[in-house]
Amino acid sequence: MHEFSIAASLVEKLSEFGRENPDKKIHEIRLAIGELSHVEHEQLRFCYDSITKETPLEGSILKIDKTEALVECPHCSYRGRPKYWDDILAGAPVVTFQCPACGKTVGETQGKECEIKSIKFSQNEPILN
Repeated sequence: MHEFSIAASLVEKLSEFGRENPDKKIHEIRLAIGELSHVEHEQLRFCYDSITKETPLEGSILKIDKTEALVECPHCSYRGRPKYWDDILAGAPVVTFQCPACGKTVGETQGKECEIKSIKFSQNEPILN
């Protein structure tokens, strides 16, 4: 389950941000996850929520934007959405990496991303004595 390692790396980066900016509290993190990355969004959210319990990140919201797969064919110059194997028993369609136009092998140009798009935070209230 690579979702746990992704969540752990994300929390590590966010904790580093928190240590460097002790006057800021993180409220929301927006990620871009590519369709070809094979990251299960709900599993990633579960792992993130589990790891952040009893930390300064607890209660922060993890939002995930899906980046659609795009392919390019070196044979016929097709650029666009990939061909899918729709009859698979797994439930979700699977990319075939076969050109929808000519049937030859394509390469991906988009869809493997896993990146932080934005972080929303606020200033912590100063502690008064």
